[in-house]
Amino acid sequence: MVYLLGDLAKYVGCKLKGDPQIKIDRVCTLYDGKAGGITFLANRKYARYLETTRASAVILRPSDALSCPVAALIHDNPYVCYARVAGYISRSDNDTIAAGEIHPSAVVDDSSKVGEGVILEANVVIGANVSIGNNSRIGPSCVISDDVVIGENVNLHSSVTIYKQCVLGCNVLVHAGTVIGSDGFGIAQDGEKWVKVPQLGRVIIGDNVEIGASTTIDRGAIEDTIIGDGVKLDNQIQIGHNVRIGEHTAIAGCTGIAGSAEIGCRCTIGGMGLILGHLKIADDVHLTAQSMVTKSVETAGVYSSGTPLQTNATWKRSFARFTQLDDIAKRLKKLEQKFDQVKQDNKVGN
Repeated sequence: MVYLLGDLAKYVGCKLKGDPQIKIDRVCTLYDGKAGGITFLANRKYARYLETTRASAVILRPSDALSCPVAALIHDNPYVCYARVAGYISRSDNDTIAAGEIHPSAVVDDSSKVGEGVILEANVVIGANVSIGNNSRIGPSCVISDDVVIGENVNLHSSVTIYKQCVLGCNVLVHAGTVIGSDGFGIAQDGEKWVKVPQLGRVIIGDNVEIGASTTIDRGAIEDTIIGDGVKLDNQIQIGHNVRIGEHTAIAGCTGIAGSAEIGCRCTIGGMGLILGHLKIADDVHLTAQSMVTKSVETAGVYSSGTPLQTNATWKRSFARFTQLDDIAKRLKKLEQKFDQVKQDNKVGN
């Protein structure tokens, strides 16, 4: 589909430099753009490509507009502007499934309510007393268990499984293979054996949440696991039972969050982060990749842990010294005590 540049400028609410009648039919990179493409400049290290770009239009900051040789959409945050433009251009233009279409292989319990414009694709299974809001889309082979509530404009990609009684808000996007509401890891030790602790809570997901592929969100043990409005979760994240994640927090892939941890609003957690159970993380905390949180974080800011990459030889030396730290600390303490004794003796002698 073709869009006029002027229409895109109105849609995202930014200034336009150049001909509003320029036709845009794709997004592209700054250095490999072609006619009909729109790109963006957000990172200054790519500014060298601006002079020679062959894209029809560039999204950029006001400070870069004068040096742009082609048409431009001018915005203080080019990356956010690009995200909105790209989303607008990629809207289901080639979707052959009509709103409200239910595939013949879909199985829907008679007690469930499916809203207007809902799409149910092949092999979908809908349990009893499920409610699905208007204009939602349930992808192939999704399974929605009894008493689940799904809001409007929800999009579940293929093979998403939602266990009983879970609640999804409006405008939620869930990618393929994700499981919502599976049992939390609750077991009690009885001598040499383990006894399963029933997981009786739910998962409650707010509005405008995105959940990546193959992510697992466990239901609460007694209370609910809660994902706040606007949260963005990457692929292959494990969220334990009773976890609470505040609004507009973003978490990168392969992160593990143990049960009953509470994460504040507007936090970011880098890839492969680990957060132990029952900890609290304040609002506006940013954890870099591979950070391991072993105690609560009460103050906003940027936190890091983990060991940066180094040569194997250097790592071996560092590890050898690490194993010697306890002995070094004991020896240092003895030296300090000896030094303090010498100082004390000198004072007495004077």
